[in-house]
Amino acid sequence: MLSMLIFGLSNSMQLAIIAVGFSLVLSIAGIANFAYGSFYLFGAFIVWSLLEMAGLPYWACILISLIVIFLAGVLTYRYAIQRVRGAVLSEVIVTLGIGVFITEIIRSTGLIGTYKYMPPLIPGHISILGVGIENQRLIIIPIGLALFLFLWLFTKYTKVGLAFRAMSQDELTSLSIGLNNNFLAMLAMGFSSILAVVAALAILPQGTLIVDASYDVLTYALSIAVLGGLGSTPGIIVGALILGYAQSITATYISPQWTMVVTFLIIVVVLIAKPSGIFGQQKQLEERI
Repeated sequence: MLSMLIFGLSNSMQLAIIAVGFSLVLSIAGIANFAYGSFYLFGAFIVWSLLEMAGLPYWACILISLIVIFLAGVLTYRYAIQRVRGAVLSEVIVTLGIGVFITEIIRSTGLIGTYKYMPPLIPGHISILGVGIENQRLIIIPIGLALFLFLWLFTKYTKVGLAFRAMSQDELTSLSIGLNNNFLAMLAMGFSSILAVVAALAILPQGTLIVDASYDVLTYALSIAVLGGLGSTPGIIVGALILGYAQSITATYISPQWTMVVTFLIIVVVLIAKPSGIFGQQKQLEERI
């Protein structure tokens, strides 16, 4: 029971870290970035390549990756999304196309695969009341807590964060008070992309570095964002806890192969009961029930 509680909490925080970047740009700029999973993979690929091929220190590889992926997010908005901004289906198609392009280019290099590993941020493992757990899996919990605390402080006490909040509440009103919404949306894309790299650094050292992780990450990010309510940070946390513990219970008492089935079954049931998600505010959807 204790092991399930610990691993369930770690798994839940892992899902929350995956979803927070996707939800950030969605709540601020209304952009569903379907290239998010590819930025996750691309950031990890840069770190791994610089470590293995250039021999740079781990911290330097991480810093370079964060800068490159931030610029990738900014440029994606500036030269692709901005041109179709407001046309939701076009935004989805453009970002999905960019994401598939990045993922398949990385696949074509043949440099990463089943037997490639990301080094852990903190090697080794510890025992908690007789339950052994890797340090990398354990530090996901404080990383997630620190990340959500940082985002709360950032959006509440910085000028950029307050501008993000204003834009997320009403884009037309934010324009009327002199905010540059295109610039803010571009920054939001950059920050979102950085959070994808943070998620990769926290999660990928637990397993192998495989290309298809980009598609899995996008699936989970989108699922949790929809389950919790689009743009809702409390919704991300609650949704991640629900899915994280559901997956742990399923893997422990049924079979690991049923975890994805149970995950989507929960999402379907919740959305049937509350179409806008757990903390969603789209009242017009609820009126259909």
